[in-house]
Amino acid sequence: MPYLGDDSFIAALEAILFTAGEPLGVKRIAAALGAQPAAALEGLETLRERLEDDSRGICLRRLGEAWQLCTKPEYADEVKETLEIRRNVPLSAAAFEVLAIVSYHQPVTKAYCEQVRGVDCGGVVNTLCQRGLLEERGRLDMPGRPITYGTTAAFLRCFCLDSLDDLPEIPSEE
Repeated sequence: MPYLGDDSFIAALEAILFTAGEPLGVKRIAAALGAQPAAALEGLETLRERLEDDSRGICLRRLGEAWQLCTKPEYADEVKETLEIRRNVPLSAAAFEVLAIVSYHQPVTKAYCEQVRGVDCGGVVNTLCQRGLLEERGRLDMPGRPITYGTTAAFLRCFCLDSLDDLPEIPSEE
């Protein structure tokens, strides 16, 4: 079992996350290191603190139950310029509405989104799935077996959220 205070353990965590390039779950990381999930989680928190304290260009983000190394937001323009990344087409008001509905009530069907919005949402849901912000979560056990949708780790990353618990509270109507 690795020693938690060992810098090589933290370095191994960093290397795994850097190489993966996508969010990884704690269990998967722990298995790769031959450690218990609790030890891996403690190491991840230590790495996150180190990256925040140092004047580094990267940070460690928790995305739901997964973790990923990301560029710090203040360096996004430089990274885009260097990699010649084209700006994504901004989301429409309809897309933001559907994302809000899904993020607060997931898993939901297209029909649920349409009931809340009062208009067809099929195209918007499909676009959000193509952009990786929504994903299919399964099917309801009812006639027609409609597909349910939920948000993704990319959604959390794009909106700088660690989890859905970080969503702002919906104001109550009084």
